[in-house]
Amino acid sequence: MGRSQVVPKGRDPRFGPEADDAGCTILHVDMDAFFASIEVRARPELRGKPVIVGGLGPRGVVSSASYEARPFGVRSAMPMARARALCPRGVFLPVDGAKVAEASQAAMRVFRDVTPLVEPLSVDEAFLDVAGAQRLLGRPAEIAARIRARMVAELGLSCSVGVAPTKFVAKLGSTRAKPDGMIVVPAALVLDFLHPLPVEALWGVGERAAETLHRLGLHTVGELASAPWGMLRRAVGDASAAHLHELSWGRDPRGVEPEQVEKSISAEMTFDTDVSDPALLRRSLLALAEKVGARLRASGNVGRTVSIKVRMADFRTVNRSRTNSASTDVAREIFETSWALFRALGPTEQIRLIGVRVEGLTSAATTSRQLTLGEPERGWREAEAAADAVAARFGRASVGPASLLGRSDLRRTENHPYSTVVPLSDPPTPS
Repeated sequence: MGRSQVVPKGRDPRFGPEADDAGCTILHVDMDAFFASIEVRARPELRGKPVIVGGLGPRGVVSSASYEARPFGVRSAMPMARARALCPRGVFLPVDGAKVAEASQAAMRVFRDVTPLVEPLSVDEAFLDVAGAQRLLGRPAEIAARIRARMVAELGLSCSVGVAPTKFVAKLGSTRAKPDGMIVVPAALVLDFLHPLPVEALWGVGERAAETLHRLGLHTVGELASAPWGMLRRAVGDASAAHLHELSWGRDPRGVEPEQVEKSISAEMTFDTDVSDPALLRRSLLALAEKVGARLRASGNVGRTVSIKVRMADFRTVNRSRTNSASTDVAREIFETSWALFRALGPTEQIRLIGVRVEGLTSAATTSRQLTLGEPERGWREAEAAADAVAARFGRASVGPASLLGRSDLRRTENHPYSTVVPLSDPPTPS
């Protein structure tokens, strides 16, 4: 992870670190092969080897692959079975959620040391608005270099950075700077940077849209920018045509939004083999309700609407929801609603995936809770809050419903210094 490669080999030097970055106050920072790099950092003997991290089951997908795995054709979101076929000598590892969360939080702290205007996109990437940091830290390219150096020195991880006038162009820059590089796109050269790129580089152009544009002879962003408006509108529709036309000319008015209001919190699982056993599906919903409840409490939110997502073996997907009279962050209450929704679907088919979501979120601190008749003053909410405290100290696997004990397929085991497991009683099966 040396610092010598700032502009990737073969890239236009006009977009190097010494380019004119006046007005280029948007940075997009993207950690390099994040999950795989975390594993290599923990196990230096893996350095230089093709490391592939993701779900290791029959239906697992690749979350991250080291750059040594890329020449074999391994990419993120690829089925793990395909990755094994392409790279049989690769090192295949599961995602370690605890290590990923710790590294992500450390990276975000580095970003927020630079500016409070940080908009995380995922655990390993974020937009930064550094307009207000220039007087103290220097020009945008210097700030980007400072971030990259701190990542290596403090976290032992590398990142790539795009520096540009807009979010869209900054993200394109970081993608083309990988690995371990930086690209600056001067305001005056945005179109020079953008127009030679393939149309697939535009947000909103997936495989099908790309095929449609290619049939019209539009292969580059520049060709799309110059296409007759009527032809583009007939091909992709009014809204998409307007969106793509604006992006093709480098126009993106969105600012960095540091406060992201969560609209829902969810969890889902894909089974290694299709499932029809009601008891296993019930335990799965219980495990998912546990995760959602814990995430709600950690975020300080409650929600009224509980939804389930059920994907059948033939990929047909069913969604059902119910809005309750009161908001909740209690896993037991989330589970009871989820299980009732599931039972209402009727006879169980072979199921590939199941999920639970809570929507209509409000702050727990400002949302009053209505006690039901006969409900004790202290009950499930207090029990789950106590479980959160145990989990924070000893790991989430140290406490949970009794029916999930020993079910590593339903509750991911975390490393913790004690083997004692404190079971909570299970919610009763709704009639």
